[in-house]
Amino acid sequence: MSLPDLERDELYRYARHLALPEVGFEGQKRLKAGRVLCVGAGGLGSPLTMYLAAAGVGTIGIVDFDVVDESNLQRQLLHGTADVGRTKLDSACDRLRDINPHVDVVAHPVRLDSGNALRILADYDVVVDGTDNFPTRYLVNDACVLLGKPNVYGSVFRWEGQVSVFSTEDGPCYRCLFREPPPPGLVPNCAEGGVLGVLPGIVGSAQAMETIKLLIGAGTSLAGRLLIFDALDMSWREVALRRNPNCPVCGDEPTVTELIDYEIFCGVKPDSDAGAVGTPGTDAEGSDVVEISVEDAHVRLKQDDPPFLLDVREPWEWAAGNLADYGARLIPLGELGARMGEVPAHRAVVVYCRSGQRSRTAARRLLDVGRTDVESLRGGIRAWADLVDGDVRVV
Repeated sequence: MSLPDLERDELYRYARHLALPEVGFEGQKRLKAGRVLCVGAGGLGSPLTMYLAAAGVGTIGIVDFDVVDESNLQRQLLHGTADVGRTKLDSACDRLRDINPHVDVVAHPVRLDSGNALRILADYDVVVDGTDNFPTRYLVNDACVLLGKPNVYGSVFRWEGQVSVFSTEDGPCYRCLFREPPPPGLVPNCAEGGVLGVLPGIVGSAQAMETIKLLIGAGTSLAGRLLIFDALDMSWREVALRRNPNCPVCGDEPTVTELIDYEIFCGVKPDSDAGAVGTPGTDAEGSDVVEISVEDAHVRLKQDDPPFLLDVREPWEWAAGNLADYGARLIPLGELGARMGEVPAHRAVVVYCRSGQRSRTAARRLLDVGRTDVESLRGGIRAWADLVDGDVRVV
């Protein structure tokens, strides 16, 4: 492959790289010729893309369809206070081009799915997974295996982070480590479980390091190794991985030879069902719980005999924004078992949380103790803020 020449001002910009024997002119040219796709412009994507841009990676693609929210700013350093309300792609492109005008930033303002993943990933040399949900992780993994692209994986949760490189020649893939996704609702997302803001900076930087090593062919990659970081103990440990010959995707006789519906695979209800009234939820504890739309709940709350509106979020979430003006009462999910007596026995109950996951679990527990007229608010307080009352604050 013919490598691009470095311009005169690039020689000054990358002088510290050029001085490294492992990089030099050849390695820096490889970086300039490199094409990297980052899936997600959030906590992991922020340090990752900024360091790749500063390093001189020639083309950086970003897939994201979200907008900047104030709660992102604690960890997503691509974005600033002035960017709240902007799309993350617009904010990211401006920031990266300011870091390095020599870099071509390609925006993909879409939700990555089985219909577009192969087409988008095909144009890049390395794919970096900066997502925070299981359907997209399995989608990225399978697409990388099918295309033969290395997948630089990272994840964060509370105080712990993980980094590895999947889908390399003879190396394991994500499914070799996690053959099946966990039951829906078992692993809370960052919004519900929390994450220390510094942690994705550390993990995303490690992903950037692995990406650069892959592009220039230096060092030993994390392929076949899972690096686990514990921020509370400030410790790293390593787990050896190997390709599973029975893996359904990268095994000797793969059974997954094309992309599938990953929301169904991970037990997440497809968006196409979101508008149906009375649709049961799909998480492990609330699979037969009836859901009510925010519009229908709003109407019922204005009737003469309104339902009891139960908030099962945490106190700090309630303090940031709640539905107290509509009669809501807070009983956190973890306290519900001991406080069942506070739920009126002869009123219908509508349970809500942030997005509808914990509320289905709470509704299931109410049903288990003999309550019958219980519904979970579909989409939670986020949907309420979007569709009923925009003055409600949600974190």
